[in-house]
Amino acid sequence: MIRPVRVRTACLMAMAVIAVLGVRGTVRAEGQAGSTAHEHKRTLHPKRAEREEVEALEHQWEKAMLAGDVATMDRLLSDDYLGVTITGDLLTKNQQLDRMRDRQLMMTKLQTTESRIKLIGHIAIVTSLAQISGQMDGKAVDGSFRYTRVYQRLSNGSWRITSFEATRVQPGYRLGQHPDSETGQE
Repeated sequence: MIRPVRVRTACLMAMAVIAVLGVRGTVRAEGQAGSTAHEHKRTLHPKRAEREEVEALEHQWEKAMLAGDVATMDRLLSDDYLGVTITGDLLTKNQQLDRMRDRQLMMTKLQTTESRIKLIGHIAIVTSLAQISGQMDGKAVDGSFRYTRVYQRLSNGSWRITSFEATRVQPGYRLGQHPDSETGQE
């Protein structure tokens, strides 16, 4: 038989732990940007909250690309950012921002699907399929691209894009099947 005193003591201890965790979340929220609800959500489900943060940043990135919003892109990219373009060029943060500022890179359509987010410590790796239209270096760009974007959580809790790479998806190509295999050509 369980003694009522033990049950009551266990309940009181559990409530004390919950109260301490709740106060800790409130103090962190007051000392940092963000709301108590956000911090509470992060305490209860840290991976889900981090995914939601990264998803929101992905939407900010899409909007900034479509609008040519250099200021937002400047906030999203880390100072040590390196990106590999669809042509294989390697760009730093300043080069990427200059391309946007000089309108060498303009997107008129950017729709992403098949997004996946992998969280590893302070790193988030996002892969997606993007349908894009626009111009790059004065040439029309239109098609499907797979991309990988890497975010890093900084010591202040904010996320920054540290790396990006895009690859054109070949029309009609499926993994393990060469495009010319149906015609017998090598």
